[in-house]
Amino acid sequence: MDNGFAVSEVECKSIISTSRIPSLDYSVNPYTGCQHGCVYCYARFMTRYTKHKMAWGRFADVKINAPEVLEKQIIKLRRGRVTLSTVTDPYQPQERKYGITRRILIELASCGFPVSILTKSDLVLRDIDILKRFGSGDREVGFSMAALDEDVRANFEPCAPPVKNRIRALKKLHSEGIKTWVFIAPVLPYLTELSIFDLLDEIKGSADHVLVDKLNIKCGNWQGISDVLMKKYPRLAPKWRDMLFSGRNRRTYCQNINREIAEFCGENDINVQFCKI
Repeated sequence: MDNGFAVSEVECKSIISTSRIPSLDYSVNPYTGCQHGCVYCYARFMTRYTKHKMAWGRFADVKINAPEVLEKQIIKLRRGRVTLSTVTDPYQPQERKYGITRRILIELASCGFPVSILTKSDLVLRDIDILKRFGSGDREVGFSMAALDEDVRANFEPCAPPVKNRIRALKKLHSEGIKTWVFIAPVLPYLTELSIFDLLDEIKGSADHVLVDKLNIKCGNWQGISDVLMKKYPRLAPKWRDMLFSGRNRRTYCQNINREIAEFCGENDINVQFCKI
């Protein structure tokens, strides 16, 4: 345990599962839990299944045998696109020590399975050499960003790498011929919009496409979000409640911000898509 954060080494029986995400066939999560500590994280529902007593964002289980398990499982599967990851960040701090994600990528590349990575970390740059083993159409890296403003990042993603690091990594990967994209998610009401056009302008030309998604408050994350609002943005707290807990208000807000983003992207030749409101 380090400063209240617990890291455990565990063995898994299975590591690759069928994905329900359109265009992605399988998902692999090298870790259970995540050190980034994002207060809005939807994956906290996982504690219902993992039975961890520590709060989400305060623990990470390292699946130390994941590469070996993948090697045995993948030979039985039809070729398909694999996402890293759906309920953890494959490049959280533990990856520097354990290299589980890197070894998984080596296995996927050797078996010819395309890969799609989503992360908040520039540590992915370490594995450019492995990513280049995949065919040009069989590799992509996405970076999740909720806002360009560093204060917003620090308040809502306290242990995640700075957004500027993600943008720098995005540009480096793109320059290396690796397909890149940006996941603007979640849209933090009245905060993301303050820097959204600067963010889009910053990534223009370095992201092959952009995907935008709303904030999900149905996963037990509202208390943590509310605590941050009351401490850092007290004037916004009632506006968030009025908008997020009213279906009509939420839909209207999302439609308006999505329209503004779409108009900017249209004017700046940015390929953008929106998740369902």
